[in-house]
This record gives sequence, structure tokens and C-alpha cells, in this order.
Amino acid sequence: MLFCSKCEVKACYKGDKEHMPEKCPSKNDEVLEKAKSLYFQEENMKIAHNAALVEAEGYCKKTRLEETIDFMKKCGYKKIGLAFCVGLRNEAKTLTKILEYHGFEVCSVICKCGAVPKTHIGISQEETVRNNPDEIMCNPIGQALYLNEEKVDFTLLFGLCVGHDTLALKYLESPVSVFAVKDRVLAHNPVAAIYQSEAYYKSKIYKTEL
Repeated sequence: MLFCSKCEVKACYKGDKEHMPEKCPSKNDEVLEKAKSLYFQEENMKIAHNAALVEAEGYCKKTRLEETIDFMKKCGYKKIGLAFCVGLRNEAKTLTKILEYHGFEVCSVICKCGAVPKTHIGISQEETVRNNPDEIMCNPIGQALYLNEEKVDFTLLFGLCVGHDTLALKYLESPVSVFAVKDRVLAHNPVAAIYQSEAYYKSKIYKTEL
């Protein structure tokens, strides 16, 4: 069992192999060497190399939007897929405008593409958001397949719901980055719940009943 999230040594971050814990993944030479070798695949090297450059050049200076634009330019991506949530359609429109300004061709697909009712996946009227028997489901598999058909160079996920993003990632054929995630309560900033986990949100996060 790996436990990096509980480790206080941080030997890997320091490059201190002598003090790595017994179960440190860095000590698994077989996996490590496999990972290192995979970086030499052409696409992996391009992504890893340019990601490192973007990290260094924008560290604590540039927003994720700026870094995303820099990264896509460095990688030579031209045709960008945008899989977005209907709840962020205005933001998606603005993002498209910005990306087009920077010379990208944007191919965007909304989550409700295909207008498939939730009954298709066995959701009853009582289980819908608005108690609507004809409520339309999110279609992340469709979003992925449509973007695959367009042969985009790179895809941005923008505000897809928990689980819907899972399916989009599963079926997308292009490299992917998550620009923003869905959190309707916290203005799409889910880390805020972590920051408040010992304060305002403690009773909600640590409640025992489901």
C-alpha cells in the first residue's frame, strides 16, 4: 500500500534516497525504470519537456489559463477540443474567444450533446435534478467520440461533473488537460472544502451517515 499523502519525510522531493521510507514508491526500481523509459516516447517527451518549461516560466506568476496557452503553443497543438458543461456555457464562449485570439482552432462540444434522455441509463423521474421525466443526460462519451471524429490535437475538459469527466477521459483519444472542474457550491473550487475541512465544512465532510 502506497502512502505518499501521509509521508512527512519528502525524501523524493529532496532527492534524498538514503532516507526514503521502506515502502516509498521511489524504491520500486522496476516501476521507476519503466516510467523513466516511457518518457523517451516522442509524444511523452514533448509533453513532459514542455510542461516542465511552462512550470518554471510561470511559477507563481501565471494563471492556469496563461500556462495552458503557453503549454499548447510549445507543444505545437493547433486544433483544440473543448468538452464543456452546459452550466459553464458563457465561460466556455469566453474561453473559446481567448483561445482563438491566440491562434488556436477550437472545436467545442457541450455536455448535453445528442439530447439523450436520462431514461436511457435507467434514471427515473424521481431521480432527476428537476423531477422531469424528459430530463436530458450529460453525454461525456458522446463528447469524447465527437472530438475524436474531429481529430483534435489536444482536449480541455471544462467543468464536467464528477464521473462524467471519468467517461470523457476514458474515451478521448487525444492528450487531455483539465482546465476546470465542477463544484456548484464552491464556485468550481473544490479545494476550498479541503481548506475548510476542520472548520465550517467539518460536520459535513466527516458525517457518518450516507
